Amino acid sequence: MNREQVAAMIQAGLPAARVEVHSEDDVHFTALVVAEEFAGLRPLQRHQMVYRTLGDKMGGEIHALALTTLTPDELAAGR
Repeated sequence: MNREQVAAMIQAGLPAARVEVHSEDDVHFTALVVAEEFAGLRPLQRHQMVYRTLGDKMGGEIHALALTTLTPDELAAGR
């Protein structure tokens, strides 16, 4: 998988989200996901929402994914 494919999968599962994915080796990824749906959720719950969009690719084609999950307000506040 490449970063565009990972971003597309996350975007498909969270259509209103802002998604940025980076990778140097197409195995280890970092992602910023900004979504209103994250409001009121703990970080673990937010990450689980993103993992669900990737299904069985996690732990397989996607060996590692470092996530930053924010609401639009958190992003605007510089968190």
